[in-house]
Amino acid sequence: MSSGLELRVGNKYRLGRKIGSGSFGDIYLGTHIQTGEEVGIKLESVKTKHPQLLYESKLYKILQGGTGIPNVRWFGVEGDYNIMVLDLLGPSLEDLFNFCNRKLSLKTVLMLADQLVSRIEYVHSKSFIHRDIKPDNFLMGLGKRANQVNIIDFGLAKKYRDPKSHQHIPYRENKNLTGTARYASINTHLGIEQSRRDDLESLGYVLMYFLRGSLPWQGLKAATKKQKYEKISEKKMSTPIEVLCKGFPPEFVTYFQLCRSLRFEDKPDYSYVRKLFRDLFIREGYQYDYVFDWTILKYQQTQALTRPSAGPALGAGGGASRERSREKEPRSRGADDGRRNTPADGTGRGLEARGLDAARGGGGGGRDIARGASGSGTRGGYGPGADRM
Repeated sequence: MSSGLELRVGNKYRLGRKIGSGSFGDIYLGTHIQTGEEVGIKLESVKTKHPQLLYESKLYKILQGGTGIPNVRWFGVEGDYNIMVLDLLGPSLEDLFNFCNRKLSLKTVLMLADQLVSRIEYVHSKSFIHRDIKPDNFLMGLGKRANQVNIIDFGLAKKYRDPKSHQHIPYRENKNLTGTARYASINTHLGIEQSRRDDLESLGYVLMYFLRGSLPWQGLKAATKKQKYEKISEKKMSTPIEVLCKGFPPEFVTYFQLCRSLRFEDKPDYSYVRKLFRDLFIREGYQYDYVFDWTILKYQQTQALTRPSAGPALGAGGGASRERSREKEPRSRGADDGRRNTPADGTGRGLEARGLDAARGGGGGGRDIARGASGSGTRGGYGPGADRM
């Protein structure tokens, strides 16, 4: 950060320490000068080749008011930086996946899936597709909203229809891959223009990543990025859905079959998908109590810390989580049914969840987990935002 940048932002916020970073900028912890409330401050150099922050701030304003959409407090230019001030959020699902030693239980994945489908549906309802669905771009909330999944990073999002007429963008081919290769749909690899179906297929890969611990096309070696994308594409296309989902309930095969059967302009049946996973949840005998895998792990560690004879507790960035894959996937540019036990906004409080407040940090929002394995309280990617409109 340039020394020319004032330590105050918009005459309202004090710029604090760096808490995250991306390809084209950094995230800092900010504090409201008068109230002391903490926020996330996203900085982007005005000299960057592909500025995206102004575009992203406009998208947040379009999406404002939706459940799990962070609030933009301020946007402007100060010194050599474009600056966006956002709600401070908790750890990403990637952070929590690492915290849980890179495997999530079926119960946790199904509780997440319910919210993830709803977040994607909401973005689509506002005439945009996200185009970079991945664990890093979903963050849990803090404090009273610690159970709510938030969707972030709209730098690669694109309008897929006219908001008034609902005229869909035309089908195109020979497009460059936009998004993250690991989670990209097969049609995206084939150079086909993305639409709503591709966000949902990407979500399917995210869910299987959580359940399996990895995807079959991770860790492939290649001389160039282009060759790596080709290898990922080949492996993805040659892996039958049944093999990808082997050992897990058939609903996941059904989900992929649904995604891949959709035509370019089709509207996905989001309610059917939610019901598919909710019925599985009920059949498995789970309780929608918001006790995620990381809730239990954090609680166990808190208990261990109170016992003098116990060994050192596993920290969010320590122990087995250090064994996680260091592979980084490059990012390319180019309604609730009303059931009492399935609240859609993620703020419901089951008995067990309430009993584990200490593990989460209570009203303070679990800040130790929030800094998580990557030391980030709120983050977004910084990939170039071309080819969006």
